Amino acid sequence: MALSSLPTMFCGVLGLVLLCLAGRLLELLWWKPRRLERLLRAQGLAGTSYQFLTGDLKDENLLKQEAMSRPLPLRCHDIAPRILPLHYKNVQAHGKTCLSWSGPIPSVAVCDPGLVKEMLSDKLGYFGKPQFPAVTEMLNNGLGQHEGEKWAQHRKIINPAFSLQEIKHTLPAFSACCEEMVSKWKECLGSKDTCLVDVWPDLNKLSGDSISRTAFSSSYLEGRRVFELLSEQIKRLVSTFWTILVPGYLYLPTKNNRRMHQIKKEIESILHGLIGRRVQEMEDGICTKQDILGLLLESNMRNADEIPVMTIQEIIEHCKLFYFAGSDTTAILLTWTMVVLSMHPEWQVSARKEVLGLFGKNKPKYEDLARLKTVTMILHEVLRLYPPAPMMKRKTCKDVEIGGVRYPAGLLVDIPVLLIHHDPDIWGIDAHEFRPERFAEGISKASKFQGAFLPFSSGPRICIGQNFAMLEAKLALCTILQHFEFELAPTYTHAPHFLITLEPMHGAPIILRAI
Repeated sequence: MALSSLPTMFCGVLGLVLLCLAGRLLELLWWKPRRLERLLRAQGLAGTSYQFLTGDLKDENLLKQEAMSRPLPLRCHDIAPRILPLHYKNVQAHGKTCLSWSGPIPSVAVCDPGLVKEMLSDKLGYFGKPQFPAVTEMLNNGLGQHEGEKWAQHRKIINPAFSLQEIKHTLPAFSACCEEMVSKWKECLGSKDTCLVDVWPDLNKLSGDSISRTAFSSSYLEGRRVFELLSEQIKRLVSTFWTILVPGYLYLPTKNNRRMHQIKKEIESILHGLIGRRVQEMEDGICTKQDILGLLLESNMRNADEIPVMTIQEIIEHCKLFYFAGSDTTAILLTWTMVVLSMHPEWQVSARKEVLGLFGKNKPKYEDLARLKTVTMILHEVLRLYPPAPMMKRKTCKDVEIGGVRYPAGLLVDIPVLLIHHDPDIWGIDAHEFRPERFAEGISKASKFQGAFLPFSSGPRICIGQNFAMLEAKLALCTILQHFEFELAPTYTHAPHFLITLEPMHGAPIILRAI
């Protein structure tokens, strides 16, 4: 073969490789989405049309920017058009099951509580949780990310630590955190009649401190450091949301990436030390502390034959999940409750009357909290109007038929909890109003459809910490009501904001008055 023909052959091979790559990209970014769109539309599913490469991402960003550009009026609880503008628009235009596009991947929004219940009750593995590698790598790879046998095994081990019998033992630790916060607010008041406090960061600290105390007891200060680091990590991940979706981006030596790796290393070092000391105490026959970590380690040993079921690294990941999920849920619920009770002072008066009538200024006991009716109704209504997680996501792991439509594997399924919670067909014409009395006969009779109340999800994967979060919220709200009256500050702006959870965009400045 003549040497002169080698460049020609090389160019030919290179051209063939490039042609194959171009074909694969074209298949992934155009032909496959178009086939899936035809398949779903042929079954009667309406929605947006696929736009090359970006799908609905561009339109969604524009809608979000427009919604976030202006706050809501006070006492307006119709927040769905602001928080989930694309899904709100699509459901209004195309019905409660409709199609949209996350780039080239089809995404079906399901707002029918019957279909949602069927999906969340899935025990055959048709639906799983979509994986986000950046979140798994930098934030948490705990129970929420597991599937199948591993999930079932770990859930069984963790369950005892969150049983009602064990949760009631956490009350003294959480009560101490509440008292510290109340003392801080009273110091702010001093000799004045009123003072202004942004309760959002204080309630965040309260929930973080309570997790630290109840999870790690005497190692509380180390636990608090974990909470501070995780809070920073979440902010850094959110600030780089679009770039971290690029494969391999997290390993580029940017300033933000280096800091995120440092945070991850420090968190795991602290937790590894805490867990290692506890394991050593158990091996030495020293009685372990009855906190969440101690209960988790004991349960792990009980479920083991020769070696523990969960590794130290897996226990570390579960501990990070307790912080991430537990502290966020409680802080958000308490913040929106104080905001809403400031908007509706008549319910604040009713709740305080109930609390003072049952407990006076004494610390509520576990059994006492179960007697709270008005407070429970208020918390449920706040969770309905302002769910901490306005959206849940699932994916189809294999072909499945549901609601008369056959969905192929690999499809994203959006469950807009916020839209379900605000649906007049489910909750009545007053769905956007704050009416706690709708829960007077319990959750099952609050709406026209059972299974429509989803602040903690439902089915086998219902939030393991829901009882913990509700107990914390009841105790904290009772303590606040026992010591303060409160109203919105003139500087308060009603601007709910959804990043990972539903937060107040500009904080929650509240005027406190001691009673």
